[in-house]
Amino acid sequence: MDVTFLEPVFSAPGPFATVCADVTHTTENADTEVELRVRAIGEQLSAQGAPEVVVDAVRARLLQANDGGQIATLRGRALVVAADSSVVLDEALADAPREPVAEWSPHPDLLPVLRQLAGRVPHVVVVADRIGADISVATTPGRPAGQEEIEGNDFHARKVKVGGWAHSTYMHTAENQWEENAGRVADHLHTLVVEVGAQFVLIAGDVRARQLLADKASKEVGNVLVSMEEGGRAAGADREPVEQRAARLVAEHEAHAQASAVEQVQAASAHGLAVTGTALVVEALRKAQVETLVLADRVDDEQLLIGTEPLLLGVDAADMAALGVSDGEQVPAARALLRAAVGSDAAVVVVPRAAMPGDIPVAAVLRYTDASTPS
Repeated sequence: MDVTFLEPVFSAPGPFATVCADVTHTTENADTEVELRVRAIGEQLSAQGAPEVVVDAVRARLLQANDGGQIATLRGRALVVAADSSVVLDEALADAPREPVAEWSPHPDLLPVLRQLAGRVPHVVVVADRIGADISVATTPGRPAGQEEIEGNDFHARKVKVGGWAHSTYMHTAENQWEENAGRVADHLHTLVVEVGAQFVLIAGDVRARQLLADKASKEVGNVLVSMEEGGRAAGADREPVEQRAARLVAEHEAHAQASAVEQVQAASAHGLAVTGTALVVEALRKAQVETLVLADRVDDEQLLIGTEPLLLGVDAADMAALGVSDGEQVPAARALLRAAVGSDAAVVVVPRAAMPGDIPVAAVLRYTDASTPS
């Protein structure tokens, strides 16, 4: 995962409020339920010493769920608010958080945020009919998701029962119009897939519209195209099956990416281009060698020392002294490692601890080796 979207977090003044909140808004009493959950989060932050301006900023963002519109469809939301009350991270979660977070601390707790983000698998969802399509685009974290509606021409778009010489003309005109409308949607899908790097395009809706879109899809769209029968554009049509299928596809792609990251560590190790374990990864991060940081979703209660710059980190005082730092600050290892990854433009993949080779908490694929890199 590209984690450059976290740069504003590490550029802001601490301490920080880190929040992963349930903002589900699907019941009759949703407004009240959200208000109660937000009040509890505010009380937790205040009890930990967060200033009122920070707590107010958190409340204001989370209570947007009661304002209606697209933001009210979110189930989970992640926020990081800096000491000056600026909101430096605001991202949708994949669902109501499995691990709710409400913490006021010198350094943000981003690991539970990363493992629950909604934008980890860029994709496009299309609900089509013979006139046009409703398109939802989920991009990578840090970039807004989008919704679009494409409408074609509905003149003679419906085949009608007529007699005599005009029958074949009407049939032919309707089919031509459907194809023209599908071509317009297909062209736009090609642009979206290329721009966002979509890993799948899910198409639901009218069966003939889906067939035409598949026929007219570019190679780039066709390679990632998935079709399903449920769903429709008509008013009142149930979109829940489409959302559930999209969520399953995201989970499948994410599991594949996690497995690939572990395989990459193992393959790169054979060529000296990977290191495992905290001490070796810390050394590689200090030298900006890390191309991809692979973190277990469950880490040990390990502490590291950090300096004022992201790449000033070490496992003990001797490490820091070698860097010219005599007063390193002790922080949880995952927070220091993520800070260094962002500071060195490394990608980050969070994987289940059980999938990590040898049950290690962290590994890294390297950009390069030098004489000091372990073989």
